[in-house]
Amino acid sequence: MPVHVPEPARGLRVALLGCGVVGTEVARMILEQGTDLAARVGAPLELAGIAVRDASRPRDSAIPSGLLTEDAESLVDGADIVIEVMGGIEPARGLLLRAIEGGAAVVTANKALLAADGPTLYKAADSAGVDIYYEAAVAGAIPIVRPVRESLAGDHVRRVLGIVNGTTNYVLDQMATSGLDLDQAVKQAQELGYAEADPTADVEGYDAAAKAAILASLAFHTRVSADDVAREGITGVTSDDVAWAARTGHAVKLLAIAEQTGEGVSVRVHPALVPLEHPLAGVKGAFNAIFVEADAAGPLMFYGQGAGGRPTASAVLGDVVSAARHRVLGGKGPQESIYAARPLLPADAAVTRYQVRLLVADLPGVLAQVAGVVGDHGVSIDTVRQTGPSEGTAELLLTTHAAREASLAATIAAVRKLEPVREITSVLRVEG
Repeated sequence: MPVHVPEPARGLRVALLGCGVVGTEVARMILEQGTDLAARVGAPLELAGIAVRDASRPRDSAIPSGLLTEDAESLVDGADIVIEVMGGIEPARGLLLRAIEGGAAVVTANKALLAADGPTLYKAADSAGVDIYYEAAVAGAIPIVRPVRESLAGDHVRRVLGIVNGTTNYVLDQMATSGLDLDQAVKQAQELGYAEADPTADVEGYDAAAKAAILASLAFHTRVSADDVAREGITGVTSDDVAWAARTGHAVKLLAIAEQTGEGVSVRVHPALVPLEHPLAGVKGAFNAIFVEADAAGPLMFYGQGAGGRPTASAVLGDVVSAARHRVLGGKGPQESIYAARPLLPADAAVTRYQVRLLVADLPGVLAQVAGVVGDHGVSIDTVRQTGPSEGTAELLLTTHAAREASLAATIAAVRKLEPVREITSVLRVEG
């Protein structure tokens, strides 16, 4: 009796939108690791083409020129899986919706698009019965979307606290270790390729806010957009702030914080003092780390390279393999989960602590005046440190106990009006 040999599974056509740093590495990995990827998927992955704005521009030698096309729509129309690493809102959104409507699975690293209009894509993918994956949109190579969305699906996540922007972490780390001021550290980051020519998205916290919105949506089963995130960048952080942080046993980090309380969900991004004994304080250079607190699992930390071509491409390819397996074997990835629909709290409802530095007249009773105003606003002082007088002024360093942001902000406004207060030189939150 002749032995039946099954026919090999049909190859899956993969369209790649974008050929920048990440796109180049995605293409390289698909082309170089074709045999391994086919074994993991159960079918060959065929890189059908790479959509770019200018196909005549010089590219990495690993990219065959015959794969390049400026006709993104035609490329998408014939694909089984579409990978989007071009960034921005449009034309990325239109192309992904076109891909979904045509029955293609989608893999994207576009945090700005997901934070601005993710629900439109999720709804379209659900209606079409196709996958949408986005592990690379939050923390580069660090697996965080899948653990929060799937591994912790049976638990209750209470808080997500993380460093999700490698550029700002590098900048703050250089300010701490090399004594650079902010502008010097940003310039160094640009020279090393960690920061764009226009670093606004990083230093003003927009990038971190988009990632915080995605994480909060996943963790709390509630839709959160970038506009719902209270955002403050690092442009107000000085080298003096960083030096004082070290003296008081802290490191300055730009944190993305999403937490669930009995009242609702609070999501914010801002620079903060992190105690040196906390794991996040030891995250150096351009690395990322995310600390997740769940009821049953307890504290979990995810650490690694949060950006860069190959690290991000690793996360993209992991999603591609998952989507491709579903094409071959059947099944579908997780859908958007928004059943909780918890209320989103305003920024001033967050509970935090402040560390305040202020210059005051070197006179008897000044500390008592300051402490009285603080107490009048329902805020209590945890510690006070005073440095010696200089030309008739003294410097006070106050750290408060935890209180609502609204109360703390009102306290600072009232202290600023006190006659002996010459200047409030710094106000930083304490987290972790």
